[in-house]
Amino acid sequence: MGKNKLRKFTEIHTFPNVIQPDYRSDIKDFEYKGKWGCCFFENDNPIVLEIGCGKGEYTIGLAKEYPGKNFIGIDIKGDRIWHGAKNSIELGLKNTAFLRIQAEKIEQYFNENEVSEIWIPFPDPQPNKPRVKKRLTSPNFIERYKKILKPNSHIHLKTDNNTLFDYTLNVIKEHNHNIHKRSDNVHGDTENNLDPVVEKIQTYYEQMFTEEGAIIYYLKFSLNNS
Repeated sequence: MGKNKLRKFTEIHTFPNVIQPDYRSDIKDFEYKGKWGCCFFENDNPIVLEIGCGKGEYTIGLAKEYPGKNFIGIDIKGDRIWHGAKNSIELGLKNTAFLRIQAEKIEQYFNENEVSEIWIPFPDPQPNKPRVKKRLTSPNFIERYKKILKPNSHIHLKTDNNTLFDYTLNVIKEHNHNIHKRSDNVHGDTENNLDPVVEKIQTYYEQMFTEEGAIIYYLKFSLNNS
């Protein structure tokens, strides 16, 4: 491990906005499960997740736009979370947290109806067929989200990968979920009246892809809980 990476891993343990459970084990009694509002954020504002947050661009961007909501960035990579957590501290954001866990175990960290919204910006498209179940919009993950989301809550997907976009559309159709907004070209869309943050907040990869001429896709949908 390089010195810079080692420094980040050492420093991240001192950040008050980072929670690092033993993600290698099953967690039965996580201290903030069902208590994120009262015991971590010390308010009853809505909880919003960014899954696969990377450097936390959406966690930070949304937290600045919506100070009346609490935002939790979730990722397994500590060196990525370090960036988001450090930026949040430097910006004085009190409505952000970063949770270093595997997304596959998300229901171990949140109670039923505890989460009000989920953002999934530029997830790994998992192009190899054996890894389709690893896609963050696969039925496997959708079922996990159902366990923690409030009814009629929104899930947002942004991606430059048309295969993942089409796959997600098929999952939504097959399971009778509900599409509220769809854009096949976020930065060229003049018809769908997208929320300004969809275009305004960009991840590092989105900026890079857009500069290279890539098309960015977007979906806002809710789950059929029947």
